[in-house]
Amino acid sequence: MALPDDCFALDDSPLTVEAAQALIAARVTPLGGEEWVPLIAALGRVLARPLHAATPLPPFTNAALDGYAFQHPATGPLPIAARITAGQAAGALEPGTAARIFTGAALPEGADTVLMQEAARLVGGALLVPPGLARGANTRRAGEELALGAEGLPAGRRLRAPEIGLAAALGAATLPVRPLLRVGVFSTGDELVPPGQPLGPAQAHDSNRFTLMALLAALPVAVTDHGILRDDAAETRRALHAAAESQDLLLTSGGVSAGEEDHVRASLGRLDFWRLAVKPGRPAALGVVAGTPLLGLPGNPVAAVVAFLHLARPLVLRLAGAQPETLPRLTAIAGFHHTKRPGRREYLRVALRDGTAQKFPREGSAWLTSLTQSDALAELPEALEVVGPGDALRLLPFQGIF
Repeated sequence: MALPDDCFALDDSPLTVEAAQALIAARVTPLGGEEWVPLIAALGRVLARPLHAATPLPPFTNAALDGYAFQHPATGPLPIAARITAGQAAGALEPGTAARIFTGAALPEGADTVLMQEAARLVGGALLVPPGLARGANTRRAGEELALGAEGLPAGRRLRAPEIGLAAALGAATLPVRPLLRVGVFSTGDELVPPGQPLGPAQAHDSNRFTLMALLAALPVAVTDHGILRDDAAETRRALHAAAESQDLLLTSGGVSAGEEDHVRASLGRLDFWRLAVKPGRPAALGVVAGTPLLGLPGNPVAAVVAFLHLARPLVLRLAGAQPETLPRLTAIAGFHHTKRPGRREYLRVALRDGTAQKFPREGSAWLTSLTQSDALAELPEALEVVGPGDALRLLPFQGIF
């Protein structure tokens, strides 16, 4: 089981983001297993074992640009004895001669330096070498990037475009990756109706489930949509236990506070309630259903997103066997005034305008438009009490986290 029943025994004090993430890192066990997939199919997956260089990188010493190759030091005019293009195996270069060479072409035996063609001067068909050129200039030595057998990628690395390119350069046609983490997603509440269906009195269309599935799509998971849990204790328990049989993680929104209709909490074999010292995103719960971890996120849309970024994302990566990843951040200058309560972290939705961050005019965590009409979350640390125009802010940019 990835999450022992006793691994989150906490007191009732609100947790900082870092404390919650440290508990995930220390107590959640990554799931095992591996499968081999074609190189391009490995995009976004988690590497199951280190990738070592089966050949040096580069595999041979080559010219870094178009020019002329020769043995350093060179004096006097050098007759052009050869013409070497990329992919051509050239013979040895005679002493006192030069070769016309092109980018990526293998340096011939007897040459160790390349003069770029823009700096070259030919007189009577012979190359004049200017003074000051260092030995080995404009060359890439065999193995200078990765020596034979060196580790190119560590186990646990999420494979993005650069990693796929490196694996290809090392000759890997397939890669061993962790199985996709199976995540089941629920929304909760009698007031919710799936998109596309008519609304009844006092009902709203379910958005959280689709937001969470969209956020999960950027992670190494296979998502199952389990629909909406109604506000019925027996039905909630049955649905969660049934889903737990086929999933590695259950993710819900709503139903984890202390209200009489918060049945997700009551359905868990064990639950240790996380009261995060965060606004929005305070109510969250991690527990176990029939041996499967369940993370319950807040019901308000913005709070659910904030809690997902700080709890669900690291939990998913941990279970999937991925290396820890920090959220991208940038800085900007505040163009507004804001006061906050000390002792908790706040996230304000801000738009970037003319080099400054402007706060969204409404702070409610139910405002989905505050996410679509903003560019970032401004992260206000626990000790901060006042933000004023001109103050430096740390931001979580939406282009990096969504």
